[in-house]
Amino acid sequence: METKNNIVIKNRKATFQFEIIETYTAGIVLKGTEIKSIRMGKASFVDSYCHFIGDELWIKGLHIAEYAWGTYNNHDPKQERKLLLTRKELTKLKRRSEEKGLTIIALKLFINQRGLAKVDIALARGKQLHDKREDLKHKDARREMDRAMKR
Repeated sequence: METKNNIVIKNRKATFQFEIIETYTAGIVLKGTEIKSIRMGKASFVDSYCHFIGDELWIKGLHIAEYAWGTYNNHDPKQERKLLLTRKELTKLKRRSEEKGLTIIALKLFINQRGLAKVDIALARGKQLHDKREDLKHKDARREMDRAMKR
């Protein structure tokens, strides 16, 4: 059996700016040409976050570029998109996200084996400046150890 295209679009700043507490995989409601743009890799997570409207979870700021051959049927690149989770996960996320200092962010957008677009989201807490510096020190130390092991 052939595998589908392995499209994975990551939010690279997420792990640097936030401490990840829990992760979930959610479906995403797309319209028309959005899936074609995602399959071409034309999406970006700059300044995106998730929030609740009523009891539904929406992602705001996810930029999916217009499809090149979409004519008048093209979508709005910056529109809010609904995320699909189970009721149990939604209530847990809503309760936890109302705590002080916690937010819901998108980590990556990918196409699964069945050809459906999915988003990995995380409950996260913002890092302080000293936490970021400490992470950079650990990253540099790991890089130095890897270089020493290769020699």
